[in-house]
Amino acid sequence: MKSITEHTFSRRQFVKLGGGSAIALALSGCASSGSNASSGASASTDAGSSSDSASIKPGFITLHDENSTYDLNFINAAKEACKELGISEDTYMLKTNVPEGQECYNAAAELADAGCNIIFADSFGHEDYMIQAAKEFPDIQFCHSTGTKAHTEGLDNYHNAFASIYEGRYLAGVAAGMKLNEMIDSGKITADQAKMGYVGAYTYAEVISGYTSFYLGAKSVCPSVTMEVTFTGSWYDETAEKEGATKLINDGCVLISQHADSMGAPTACENAGVPDVSYNGSTQDACPNTYIISSRINWVPYYKYAIQAVMDGSAIDTDWTGTLSTGSVELTDLNTSVAAEGTQDKLNEVKGKLEDGSLHVFDTSTFTVKGAKLDSYKADVDTDANYTPDTEVVSDGYFHESEYRSAPYFDVQIDGIELLDTAF
Repeated sequence: MKSITEHTFSRRQFVKLGGGSAIALALSGCASSGSNASSGASASTDAGSSSDSASIKPGFITLHDENSTYDLNFINAAKEACKELGISEDTYMLKTNVPEGQECYNAAAELADAGCNIIFADSFGHEDYMIQAAKEFPDIQFCHSTGTKAHTEGLDNYHNAFASIYEGRYLAGVAAGMKLNEMIDSGKITADQAKMGYVGAYTYAEVISGYTSFYLGAKSVCPSVTMEVTFTGSWYDETAEKEGATKLINDGCVLISQHADSMGAPTACENAGVPDVSYNGSTQDACPNTYIISSRINWVPYYKYAIQAVMDGSAIDTDWTGTLSTGSVELTDLNTSVAAEGTQDKLNEVKGKLEDGSLHVFDTSTFTVKGAKLDSYKADVDTDANYTPDTEVVSDGYFHESEYRSAPYFDVQIDGIELLDTAF
């Protein structure tokens, strides 16, 4: 593969590589190539100490480009992690717009052939192709965000990572609930009109966990809240997301959130004057009159950890979960011109309880399923083709999300949330 090290990073500067539709960028703040890491905990002795950044050459694969808030979050994390590790500027490889198909394997193989000794991918559907590449290149470390199979594949050089983003969404839900209370207190709506809307991509556990934690956060401060959820069938479809949000608004939803990656839903909210909680980054500049807050995963801690492990010749966890305490789950700055008074103080209080373990997002005393308390639940943790439940995940009064593997497996439909469609 042709070298792209002569290019410095620009959000609009792309270099097309032959052999596929993937686009490669070289980012400033990155490393030159050296010896490859071997599988598992060992690595070439040439890697030396953590200060030997010349031994590392990371490669990154993203589903979309910087126009997707989801992928931009990963791209920015890659830049920052390299900078903080003191990696030199001349060899950092990023392939964007890589579909969840054989193109991902091709991109990973091209990065491996180009000398990358650790390769990351950012989307759920990339997993099987990253595993394929890991098997073919056993001396290279492959790290896949949002995946589910590393703990059952048994490969020393293949790893999954996620974060307890359900805690961030719960906090964002608290901010939403505070806004609903303000609207009730001012007479703008009645308590029984406190209906939120949520634009989701797919009916995956990741999305279910996200919208449920958001709803429970709101319900913790606004007990009368209900929520409707619509799905788009795509992680990034600005038109569908805007149409979904508009449908929810027209159906009486007075506040909107999302688990989809474009500006579609926030734009619909700004146009309609409906408060919005976005995802993966602040939309305040574009939506100053409606944006409240956003939650996101900060991938910098994981990227630094995994890259540092290759530099040191140490093992990378098979399955890694970032938390509020590791700095992996964050809220963007609160838009105080839209948020209800007292929101920041409440968020600080709730965050402290989540961190010290006195509060659990999926406390089974706070929700019901078909009118009954959830006392037991087997989740599909060791994912198979039939999604067979295999692990008891309810104990000590709460559903233990992201504890038995990093990727979410909460797929329970709780009372108070109505799904408008389940086609995806």
